[in-house]
Amino acid sequence: MLTSLGLSPSFGFGDRLGLATPGHIQALRAIQSTEHAILPVFAQQSVRENARTGRTPQQVLDDARRAVEAAGWDGPWGADADHLKTPEDLPPFVQAGYTFYTVDPSAYVDNDADTDPLPVLREKARNLNWDEVAALYLGQGDEDWGMLDEENLLRALVKYGRAIRHAMEMYRRLCDMLPDQFDFEVSVDETSAPTTPPEHFFIASELTRAGVRFTSLALRFPGRWEKGVDYIGDLAALEAAMAKHAAVAARFGTYKISLHSGSDKFSVYPLLVRHFRGRFHVKTAGTSYLEALRTLATTSPALLERIWALALERYGTDRLSYHVSADPARVPSDLPLQALLDHFHARQILHVTFGSVLAAFGSQIREELARHAEAYAARLRDHFRRHLELLLQAPADSSPLPA
Repeated sequence: MLTSLGLSPSFGFGDRLGLATPGHIQALRAIQSTEHAILPVFAQQSVRENARTGRTPQQVLDDARRAVEAAGWDGPWGADADHLKTPEDLPPFVQAGYTFYTVDPSAYVDNDADTDPLPVLREKARNLNWDEVAALYLGQGDEDWGMLDEENLLRALVKYGRAIRHAMEMYRRLCDMLPDQFDFEVSVDETSAPTTPPEHFFIASELTRAGVRFTSLALRFPGRWEKGVDYIGDLAALEAAMAKHAAVAARFGTYKISLHSGSDKFSVYPLLVRHFRGRFHVKTAGTSYLEALRTLATTSPALLERIWALALERYGTDRLSYHVSADPARVPSDLPLQALLDHFHARQILHVTFGSVLAAFGSQIREELARHAEAYAARLRDHFRRHLELLLQAPADSSPLPA
């Protein structure tokens, strides 16, 4: 049943080709039980991805629904209108019947606030209701994860104040357009510096104070969250940060944490489970596309060779809208086709050039995968089973999540 998913643990299966849902369902069925389950989002695509794949929100949802019906999936599932930036982005997703709306207010984030001197921050805050905010929040917080003094409250207000207002406006537009309950996510993960726990507290408090019923919040955690590869950074520092953010989220008890660029972050999943204890959402997108290319390496190597050549040609341009560090010069010229999908640099190059590749070879890729649907589904099943097994483990501390 297509529905909102609420605070249950959930997992977003992005599908850029419209052919991956059968494999996603196989992965879920391979690992889940009635006692331990994670709710799926089978239709998930951003405005940017729709533009690059040439698909409409309706087509994305229809492709997922057909696969759900064909597989006999009778459990709840969601449809995520991802990274919505403006009110004008909303209508096609609302009309199609999406149940999950992810708002990305990053255009309104003031990243300079991380380094602005205090006089500059005070001047900027004059137009952001500083007196009201100061009266509400100065001295608020917790000694374990941080207190809001004048400086860090100024930085939080200046950095996120306009972004929070924009998220509120988007929420109110959706409430006007949608008669039924929906999942609403606010994403502040695309900032230049990590979200601090006091900033997290401020964002959640302001959204709650405004009456925004948000299901999930995507933060910018420390380290590098690059596309299609595992976490890059200090895991001990990440875990320390997650513990503090979990304490902030537990103080509210009304939303879950959303992990963006979540595919293939195998080293992070145990930390997510340990600290957020079922109150999490994980988003994946391009990793299903990469498994499609892995399938082509066996079924149509000549086509994959042409795809790789175009990816190398387009990478310099296509990478500009993504956080990646792949270097084409570090991919050996004699690397076998099968190995491209396991090589850090080649994998990222293939990941971010999907729009160019689909514009040139989309019909051929889809035809080839349709001929080898079982092989593609099996690869997806095995790949996502590895994700889900880690996410469905019981936390080391299985005590109830604080209210």
